[in-house]
Amino acid sequence: MAMDPDFGEPLADLRAASELLRALAAPVRLGIVRELSTGHRRVHELVNALGVSQPLVSQHLRVLRTSRIVTAHRKAREIEYSLTDEHIAHIVLDAIRHAAEN
Repeated sequence: MAMDPDFGEPLADLRAASELLRALAAPVRLGIVRELSTGHRRVHELVNALGVSQPLVSQHLRVLRTSRIVTAHRKAREIEYSLTDEHIAHIVLDAIRHAAEN
C-alpha cells in the first residue's frame, strides 16, 4: 500500500478521509449532522431546525446516506435518520466550535 511521505498514513486512508470531508462540505449537511448528533430526527424536524426547504434537506440527506454518514429507518409512515458513527458528530461539532472561535 502506498504511503504518504509527509504523514506516514496509507494513501487509501487519506483518500477515504478526503471523501468524508468532501461529503460534509456543505453548510446544510453540517447542520444535519449537528442536529443528528443529539439523536434521531425525521425530515420535517430537520427542516424546522435548519430553516430550509424539505427538498433541500432531502437532497443533502441523500448525499449523506450515499457516503454512509447517515442511516435511515422507517418508523410507521415516516423515515427517521441517524448518524452511522458518533465520530462524525465529533468532527463536525469540533469544526463548528473552531470556526466560532475565529
